[in-house]
Amino acid sequence: MKKLILIDGNAIMHRAYHAIPPFKTSKGTLVNAVYGFSSMLLNILNKEHPDFIAVSFDMKGPTFRHEEYKEYKATRVQAPDDFYEQIPMIRRVVEAFGIPIYEKEGFEADDVLGTLSLQAEKFDDVYTYIVTGDMDAIQLVSEKTFVYTPVKGIAETITYDIPKVFAKYGLTPAQIPELKGLKGDTSDNIKGVNGVGDKTALTLLQKYETIENVYRHIDEIEGKLKEKLSIDKDSAFQSLHLATIVRDVPVTLDIDACVSNLYDKEKIAILFQEFEFKSLIPKLTNFNNHSDRSRAENNVDQQTLF
Repeated sequence: MKKLILIDGNAIMHRAYHAIPPFKTSKGTLVNAVYGFSSMLLNILNKEHPDFIAVSFDMKGPTFRHEEYKEYKATRVQAPDDFYEQIPMIRRVVEAFGIPIYEKEGFEADDVLGTLSLQAEKFDDVYTYIVTGDMDAIQLVSEKTFVYTPVKGIAETITYDIPKVFAKYGLTPAQIPELKGLKGDTSDNIKGVNGVGDKTALTLLQKYETIENVYRHIDEIEGKLKEKLSIDKDSAFQSLHLATIVRDVPVTLDIDACVSNLYDKEKIAILFQEFEFKSLIPKLTNFNNHSDRSRAENNVDQQTLF
């Protein structure tokens, strides 16, 4: 089997920005997020030798979710300017590695990654690993798609497959948006059903599986819970819609363009020198050429990835 790694650029940059203490180049340019992103990218390439790799970024402007629900993510505190100032530098790193960038106006990176991972499932010999700090992506986990996420800074990580999702949430990956539809999501300002929390939502979904089925059996539910569900029925379905990653974004995965050994070491070294990432430059010598590796080294080990 071959590995396709899809990186949520903004999510990993955000994680790096908060995990790496602020530091500047000799010219006064803040580069902590750039350094953290570059370090994680090198770690992936050096340890896992992915066969294919791509990155997605959020684009400026509202998404279809904002257009459908004006309050979507309205409670989020905007990141400092020096966070956004590092995005162009991170894009330069990605481009220096020859990694294609997929993005689409009106959609979040999650939607793009969800679409690309679904398209990748048509390849019999490819497993997809989505690298992100956004747990919304857990809903994309399948027999051939896994989610790798940092759990502490950018060093400690976990890779989610179907059993691990169930162990953490007590639900299947497909039920994760259903959970948010009922209990809401404060980070995205998704309302859900007023008065329904994690425990109640989990109990309902373990019994009825979906929000639609909950309302089909609403007469079986008694007391205040039935009243809450009845009052906020429209909110439940709207919240489910907002929490669901769409997988039909008009982007097309070009698997050949994603081959991961198309980097120019000299070009990357020059860029790292500009950013004064002296400790990262020696790691460029560790890259292996895919043509020199045995077929056995391509086997996927879900438990030891990263």
